Amino acid sequence: MDDLEIRAATADDLPAIVAMLADDPLGAQRESPEELTPYRAALERLAADPNQHVVVAVRAGRVIGTLQLTIIPGLSQKGATRALIEAVRIHADERGSGLGGRLIEWAIGTARALDCRLVQLTSDKTRTDAHRFYERLGFTASHEGFKLRL
Repeated sequence: MDDLEIRAATADDLPAIVAMLADDPLGAQRESPEELTPYRAALERLAADPNQHVVVAVRAGRVIGTLQLTIIPGLSQKGATRALIEAVRIHADERGSGLGGRLIEWAIGTARALDCRLVQLTSDKTRTDAHRFYERLGFTASHEGFKLRL
């Protein structure tokens, strides 16, 4: 994978990113690849925030993976800054290739470089393959997450 580039996402990457977000049973219910306008607005907001890092993995000019890394300053744990990994997606053709691990390594390395003391993520309870993947990378299922849709 020496030809792999991990870089900031651009508006031109949105069709590929949204297609990956929609390419599973959960994403198919909540994403709309045919309507990119809300995604463009969201990417503009994210790009303007220095605590947000939306990246894509690109090989041979093709977007094959993505994730969002959010840096969260905090008071707890003696004022620790933490990093939140979200929206990790790998193109179906690339799953099992090690690309997911490379993206997570990028996120952890970036979090360290930004003086974060903790990296956290959530994964839907139905994504058992993802849970095994994160555990192999050293993450532990230490907390129960809760959400409230608004």
